[in-house]
Amino acid sequence: MNSFSSPYQIDDPRFTALIQKNARLRQLATGFEWTEGPVWFADQQLLLFSDIPANRMMRLTLDGQVSTYRQPSDYANGNTRDRQGRLVSCQHGTRSVTRTELDGSLTVLADRYQGKRLNSPNDVIVQSTGAIWFTDPTYGILSDYEGFLAEPEQTARNVYRIDPATGEVEAMIADFSQPNGLAFSADERVLYVAESGSSHDPDVPSIIRAFKLDDTGRILSDEVFATIDRGLPDGMRVDAAGHLWSSASDGVHCFHPDGTRLGKILVPEVVANLCFGGVRGNRLLITATTAVYEIAVNAKSAI
Repeated sequence: MNSFSSPYQIDDPRFTALIQKNARLRQLATGFEWTEGPVWFADQQLLLFSDIPANRMMRLTLDGQVSTYRQPSDYANGNTRDRQGRLVSCQHGTRSVTRTELDGSLTVLADRYQGKRLNSPNDVIVQSTGAIWFTDPTYGILSDYEGFLAEPEQTARNVYRIDPATGEVEAMIADFSQPNGLAFSADERVLYVAESGSSHDPDVPSIIRAFKLDDTGRILSDEVFATIDRGLPDGMRVDAAGHLWSSASDGVHCFHPDGTRLGKILVPEVVANLCFGGVRGNRLLITATTAVYEIAVNAKSAI
């Protein structure tokens, strides 16, 4: 007879259709300083993720085999893949967004805006058009812990878009305290952005904002999509049905497309980020402080 505490908090009955009630939360690997930036390589059946303060990126297979992918990593944080399968990373150390080419070389995609250095690019996503969006809070220059202490050259902490045709970097959203995680709705008509400014200012609300976009990526409107009631939102993903799965201090929070919180997957460490992966794409792979966890769900990535 199974006897284990459930990792689920069900706030809305609709959450039961998205979870496997008997699935265990499994720790795949531990011993890291601060895990972030998970990205699943389905063609290789492995997860890459960042261990930011340790200045390294790690490679993990689902049987728990861990190896170093890149060290030093220039304090890489968020990672994703573009539509050609290339790794795109945010690097605190170089204050840049880079692409790892198929031959292993690095291409700098952005490190300045209007002639001044970026703060410390944090999270990144790629549209089907090839446009690259990234956030630029100041976490990597606040100390020497996960980057290098420096004064910001930018007057704001922006959300940027890199034009796929010209490579031009454009500030699209400029009113965040500390913009963090990014995700698109399945149809790419909505951009979700996490506000994590409460990390240093308790007066900043721990919210996820939703921005409606036109066909060219211009902002049509924005609204508060959801509030995180434990800690703050960091990394997040959207599944194929439009549910948003967000990190929080007590685990992963799942929201209906209308913003209703459906429930939580409780994790024993503060969660920084997550992605979908596994052989069938129906596993949540969770980077949480010192460890990486996984759990089966009834959902798959929107991409």
